[in-house]
Amino acid sequence: MASNVIRYIARAAWILPIFFVGLFVHQAYVAYGLRATLTEGQPATAEVLEVHMENRVDVTYDYVSLRVELSDGQVITKEKMSLPHSLIQLLENKETVDVLVRPGAAQEVVIAQFGATQWRIAALNAAMALGAALVFGLGIYYWDRYLQREGEPSERGVTDPDPDHPAREITRA
Repeated sequence: MASNVIRYIARAAWILPIFFVGLFVHQAYVAYGLRATLTEGQPATAEVLEVHMENRVDVTYDYVSLRVELSDGQVITKEKMSLPHSLIQLLENKETVDVLVRPGAAQEVVIAQFGATQWRIAALNAAMALGAALVFGLGIYYWDRYLQREGEPSERGVTDPDPDHPAREITRA
């Protein structure tokens, strides 16, 4: 019975590396989109509509809303663009900000001042997720192999309890 439970746990543990691979794919896609907008985007000036900043560092949902009018008359409005708490403070009293725009892209608008930093953050997140996927994947793979070869350690080779084991001694004062 215990052996089956351990085997089910070993199989279910594969959720972790799969999760980290998914996180890696997402963050790599974000980093690629940011990089493409940084290199191929057209410069523009955005009107800062709203800056939401929590005064607590542990609350990381800070955002800015921007309205960008392109040279061809097209208007792009980005609502609640999340930014790290350390970066949002730099936009607090600004009415306009320089941006790079690539219409139709996954990352349409990137604030020029923060673009390289955001790209590095996303790329490092992707690298950490890939590392975690490899570490967990290899660990679980070798654990599965161990269980298949050796069996459950708690059930291996023990048929009867050891009557001379020190834990069986009862001492009375």
